[in-house]
Amino acid sequence: MSYETLRQLADSIGLVFLCLVFFAALWRALRPGAREAQRAASLIPFDDERPRNG
Repeated sequence: MSYETLRQLADSIGLVFLCLVFFAALWRALRPGAREAQRAASLIPFDDERPRNG
């Protein structure tokens, strides 16, 4: 196999892999059972609003 053939194969496999990762992340975020987890994650920045003593 030449370098160009291996490069095209790696590009194709990489594209397919990244598309699968993207769709898996999209599915995980938008599935119906994730609503409560998304709501809890959206409130994380406001959890530390109490004053610190020290």
